[in-house]
Amino acid sequence: MNAPAILETIEITSAENPTAAVIWLHGLGADGNDFVPIVRELDLAGCPAIRFVFPHADAIPVTVNGGYVMRAWYDIFTPELVRREDSAGLRKSQQQIEQLIAREIARGIPTDKIVLAGFSQGCAMTLQTGLRYPQKLAGLLCLSGYLPIHTTVAAERSLANAETPIFMAHGRGDGVVTIDRAENSRDVLKALGYAIEWHEYLMPHSVCAEEIDDIGPWLKRVLG
Repeated sequence: MNAPAILETIEITSAENPTAAVIWLHGLGADGNDFVPIVRELDLAGCPAIRFVFPHADAIPVTVNGGYVMRAWYDIFTPELVRREDSAGLRKSQQQIEQLIAREIARGIPTDKIVLAGFSQGCAMTLQTGLRYPQKLAGLLCLSGYLPIHTTVAAERSLANAETPIFMAHGRGDGVVTIDRAENSRDVLKALGYAIEWHEYLMPHSVCAEEIDDIGPWLKRVLG
């Protein structure tokens, strides 16, 4: 199978000559612009110069939304999310994210200075890609999402990232990806031996100021 086309991206650097990268994946129906404003709100004191990469997912018909075409990392068939999953779509997007990692490596940034981050569907792709990636990554930043095709993780995961720090955050009032779905994902990962830094916030399916305050120090720990 031919490799999919590399995704278009928006890039922001926190300082000149970046030596670290954060590849940040948006949620369903959004695009790379969605999390660009977050960068200036993060406390990056003590972090190396970071290149933030915000890709745009391909536009595809989304079944749960009546086949409406929108940017999505994979199709969603039912509101339950995991009852029936788009394995082919997940794996195609995984390839595209791996291409973005390869581009950062080609630009001189080692994998252990690359963070994968994502919100909602982007969180699912962060876990889908990061747990299977064959080289050590700096960390996985997982916001308001869940672990997709979880039954394949034990067989497909890479030992290179068995000890990679994972930040998982969720809103107690999330009506899109309910917190019990995220808790189930956390528990599956813990059972596989992953160290999860778990955060809950009084918010819906969104990002809050307290969460942003927690992300900055975590980035410093995993990239500094």
